[in-house]
Amino acid sequence: MLRTTLAGLRAHKLRLLLTAVAITLGVGFISGTFVLTDTLDKGVSKTFAKSADKVDFAVLPKSDDSDAGIRPALLDELKALPGVTDVQGAVKGDAPLVGKDGKAVGDFPTVGMSVPSGRLLRYEIDKGRPPSGAGETVLDTQLAKREGYSVGNTVTVLDHGNRPQRFTVVGLVDFGIDQEASFRGAVGFDAATAMRMTGEKTYRELDVAGGSGAAVKAAAGGSYLVYTGEELGERLARAAGADTKIIRTGLLIFGLVSMLVSALVIYNTFSILIAQRMREMALLRCVGATRRQVFGGVLVESAAVGLVGSLLGIAAGVGLGEGALVVVNRLNERIAVAGPSLAVRTIAIGLAVGIVVTVLSALLPARAATRVAPVAALRAELEPGGGRFRLGPVRTVLAVLLGVAGLAIGGAGSLVMDKGEAAMYAVAFAGGVFFLGVIAAMPALVRPLGRAAGALPARLGGVPGRLAVANAQRAPRRTATTTIALTVGVGLMSLFAVVAASAKATAAQQLEEQFPVQFQIRPQSFDGTLPHALTEKLRARPEVTDVVESRRKETRVGGDDRDISTITTSALGRLLKPEIKQGSLEAALKPGTAMVDGRTARSSGLSLGETLQVRTVRGTVPVKITAVYGVGAGLDGIVVPEPDFTRYFGALDPAGIYVKTRDDLPASQARRAVDDAARPYPAAKVASSAEFKETLTKAIDTVLMIFGGLLGLAIIIALFGIANTLTLSVVERTRESALLRALGLTKRQLRRMLSVEALVMAVIGAATGVVLGVGFGWGATNAMAGDSIFALPYLQVVGFVVLAGASGMLAAVLPARRAAKTSIVESLAHD
Repeated sequence: MLRTTLAGLRAHKLRLLLTAVAITLGVGFISGTFVLTDTLDKGVSKTFAKSADKVDFAVLPKSDDSDAGIRPALLDELKALPGVTDVQGAVKGDAPLVGKDGKAVGDFPTVGMSVPSGRLLRYEIDKGRPPSGAGETVLDTQLAKREGYSVGNTVTVLDHGNRPQRFTVVGLVDFGIDQEASFRGAVGFDAATAMRMTGEKTYRELDVAGGSGAAVKAAAGGSYLVYTGEELGERLARAAGADTKIIRTGLLIFGLVSMLVSALVIYNTFSILIAQRMREMALLRCVGATRRQVFGGVLVESAAVGLVGSLLGIAAGVGLGEGALVVVNRLNERIAVAGPSLAVRTIAIGLAVGIVVTVLSALLPARAATRVAPVAALRAELEPGGGRFRLGPVRTVLAVLLGVAGLAIGGAGSLVMDKGEAAMYAVAFAGGVFFLGVIAAMPALVRPLGRAAGALPARLGGVPGRLAVANAQRAPRRTATTTIALTVGVGLMSLFAVVAASAKATAAQQLEEQFPVQFQIRPQSFDGTLPHALTEKLRARPEVTDVVESRRKETRVGGDDRDISTITTSALGRLLKPEIKQGSLEAALKPGTAMVDGRTARSSGLSLGETLQVRTVRGTVPVKITAVYGVGAGLDGIVVPEPDFTRYFGALDPAGIYVKTRDDLPASQARRAVDDAARPYPAAKVASSAEFKETLTKAIDTVLMIFGGLLGLAIIIALFGIANTLTLSVVERTRESALLRALGLTKRQLRRMLSVEALVMAVIGAATGVVLGVGFGWGATNAMAGDSIFALPYLQVVGFVVLAGASGMLAAVLPARRAAKTSIVESLAHD
């Protein structure tokens, strides 16, 4: 039986290749993910090992909290140890670099870092030398290139009080091993200057050259951790490796979606193959093959297909991984990239996933093969899968139960449960349950959906069009399995498109209704403030009608540290309009009161009428919660009236400024007026509401594009499934096609018939996916937040269906050409 199976595989190489393509693509994606992330891990580990090799011992705080540091006195104590040749302290904080336009560069302040000289210099000097003295600095190489600075230039850097300081650039440094510096850009100083500029009082790390581990540990005591250079390299690599784990997990989720689609394609392909080989199976039974042998033969065939597909997939994965590495390196040259890493684990996982998925997908078709009676070899069968299809009572009940359960859970998540993460998980679970119900019911839906999808092609396509629509409907089970694979990819794409469009619509309305100001001015640093003089300067401008200040102070509230904030009183209810959920805005403006946003109230257990104990400069005072508001309107957390805030904490500088200009003023003139007022303050970042909206839209569109690219593989696999089905159907309908040709159907009409059949199947799958995606996209939008706005991206949704139909017709090109080339005489003689 084994020899018979292998001989059958050798005799049908094309069939083997077509069946293996789906598994090749899925395994290729998964293997490529492992190759990419393993190579990144390898490069990162190598880089950190090289850097840490310069250090004999490193002393670090026990806590990763940025407020935890190492006392400066320990540096001198370590220097005095026998055998120690050098000790350098690492300083890190904010030190914004000012660009040539007079404003602090970037959306976040550049990192101010200490850069030592000598053996303990762990960064690569690309040009020049390390800094030495209070007037020298080095710049991150990429930052310098972007801002147009080089060695010998004079630059301005803001200290911790936002006071400008001038420095001479003496070197360009690759800070690539420091992820924060790579992201934000960095300026380097000697340790003393770094402390002066950043305002830091302690060290983040002490690097030691020479000495003994026991002596260093004894000096450090129990307050700090001591690592050898090798241990430090491993620790840094592990921390950096956490990012690649997140990347790997995210990509593997999409890989699993692709494998699900592959499983559907493999199942359908084997179902068709078994049905087509009915007489072959019966003949084997006639010559003595047992049911067990027939079952085993099909599984051996599926395992062989899985093995071939998996090996090809692993090879493709190496290519995909290497291509992704090139893209990653071009996007960020600092990311350490080694040669492609193909681990034994990757090969094992690729083979295991590919073979197991293929064999499991073939189990039901293999079981069907054992039911073929030997007498079937003596008669000709109707087309496999043809005839009238009925769901049957069990399948009908199952489909109804799953559908009702999915709708009930989804309705509860979107309409009943509290909005947030739990509700979104409920909707996601409901989508999965409902989709299982659709799978169960799909064969019964094929004929009505086929009539709807094929109405126009049947009318415009003449006889070939009507035949194509009939062909798509004649084998409901086969068509259902073929189209449901496409439903997965298109459904998820539609879901993401709806959620993205709804998120943009919600943000736009909130911005318009609750935040009707043209400009926001924020300090570059999250904890920073803006000078009150900027507010006065803006109020003096004739172009400006309103200037609103927000202030913030961290203090002790009850037993926790919390931010207390305030906003210019005259703006509340007039310019800034928070949505009051409980209580009233008027009550929240009275002395001794506060309002809190709903999210903070839920997470902290606060409620309307509760009295908070707030620590102030005058001691602890009681503050009563008189309103609960929705998030937005430029407010967040606990908000007290402006006079109370000043009495509690003094006249603090604002943490943010909102500016409204005259309505009749052109946008360019308004922007110029605000920029002119903010120009003397380098750390003040001006952003218009239009720019904020555009930035948000671009971010959402980018995420949608990434998801679309990753889900594209699942859609491609589904299209291969359509091509597979048509190719096998061409073989199956050899005599039928020849008879149509003999009755006058031209080659062109035959090709058109198969193309329209593929179009109808693709539209059935895509339309079903769009309906599911839009429906559960609505549910997910409602589950996100109470004020979410549902938006349907009509053009995108229609585009998905049109693109799927066009792709389906493209998938039919090769099967149609094969059918048209077949000889009429030979086909009619075929049995």
